[in-house]
Amino acid sequence: MFTAPDPGLVRLRISLRAVLGISLAVTASELAGLSLPASVTGGLAALLALFTVGDSTVRGQAVTTVLLPVVGSPVLAVATALHGAPALRDATWLAVIFCGVYARRWGPRGHALGIFAFMMFFTTQFLHAVPGQLPQLYAAVGLALAACSVVRFGAWCIERRTPLPAAPAPLDGRGLDRPATRQAFQATAACAFAVAAGPVLSHDRWYWAVGTAWWIFVNTASRGETLVRGFRRVVGTVAGIVAGLLVAVPLHGAPVPTAALVAVCVFGIFYTAAPSYSWMMFFVTVMAGLLYGLLGVLHPGLLALRFAETGVGALGAALAVALILPVTTHAVTDRWVERALRAVHGCTAAAARRLAGDAGADPAPRVAELEALLGRVRMALAPLVHPLNPHRARKARARQILALLDDCAREARGLAALAADPDASHDARLTAACGRVETAVETLVGAVPEPALPAHAAAPGHHPGAEQALAHLHGLEHALGALAAPLRGSRLAGA
Repeated sequence: MFTAPDPGLVRLRISLRAVLGISLAVTASELAGLSLPASVTGGLAALLALFTVGDSTVRGQAVTTVLLPVVGSPVLAVATALHGAPALRDATWLAVIFCGVYARRWGPRGHALGIFAFMMFFTTQFLHAVPGQLPQLYAAVGLALAACSVVRFGAWCIERRTPLPAAPAPLDGRGLDRPATRQAFQATAACAFAVAAGPVLSHDRWYWAVGTAWWIFVNTASRGETLVRGFRRVVGTVAGIVAGLLVAVPLHGAPVPTAALVAVCVFGIFYTAAPSYSWMMFFVTVMAGLLYGLLGVLHPGLLALRFAETGVGALGAALAVALILPVTTHAVTDRWVERALRAVHGCTAAAARRLAGDAGADPAPRVAELEALLGRVRMALAPLVHPLNPHRARKARARQILALLDDCAREARGLAALAADPDASHDARLTAACGRVETAVETLVGAVPEPALPAHAAAPGHHPGAEQALAHLHGLEHALGALAAPLRGSRLAGA
């Protein structure tokens, strides 16, 4: 996963920034004389702020970061107050879980605030925090968010120099068909199972099962996606436990080497999050072991318990997506593929208008949107291409769809790069080629409203730029035509 493509080294820069921001946050807590549990809370708050806040603009990210303590502070207070009342504590946490997942309907901001609220409740269980510790916990969260904001919005504002593509908007729907609503019920049911089953294994560390169930539902939309994510979480946790036995346990919480290894884990979490959930969970598990070492409670049995609780949470998630408002993989996949194909059309239309002389047409944002949507398509198709999937025909169709969509993206990138060349020009053949691409997309997904080329744009001539544009358009036309068969087969098979 460390060799996965990283255009513009964006993942590398974000990962290094996260290490710097979280290190500064923890250092600020230590210099302020706060306790070790408070410093841990501050570090986790900084990690969450840097990891989950994903608004499309820097201003939006700043507003969401400011809102994090507004949501998290009441949750911290309630969670510490209910520490001695298990039944009420569990019921309250399930309410926080439902609201946190439901908030995803409001996009990236709701997503980030929901995760932060959940994790503040989780942190109080992790640290066994009580009301008397609240002032220090509040101070640590405030210092941490201020410190990481100085890095993110001041010293190292990557987004201001290189705007990052916004995450694709969630799939729409009404009532229980809305993904956020459906997932709110599923995640709450899964966490309720974990709340009930977790204490059977441990009265002190039961919350790991709840955390597993919650995180499995982040960024998933179908039954297959959720099951694959649960499998990958277990794999990553097992690998992390093995590494913890070899690395974290022998350290016995020694501050300096532990801090250095936690920084390595932070980098690994951010760098591998996009390409591999299993690797991300590996680093999360190792970091958790290191933090337990700092708190003086780490031993091999604790890591074994971590695995058992992870299994309970993954089982709860599997049962929930199978029994509570289930959504099949193909139903979600079809909708993401349709959105990706519409984005292909948008790239083509914008590039063609730019080549025709429309200086206001810019295909670059549409290409970035297409790349983000293709990432979501890969996630949706992951259950079908998974090695454990026994349906070979469906697996082959899914792989063919991914390959052809990658071909579309490659041709769209080439067309957009050509359109950005001021020496490129338009000739009459581009209009016909763009029309054929539009027809191919509409054959697959239906009408796609896009502004047409201006009537005067079709000028005679054979410029080299137009020749290259035609080659990309012919490549798009071929890939779109080839997509018809696997997409039709996927829908008939009900994958």
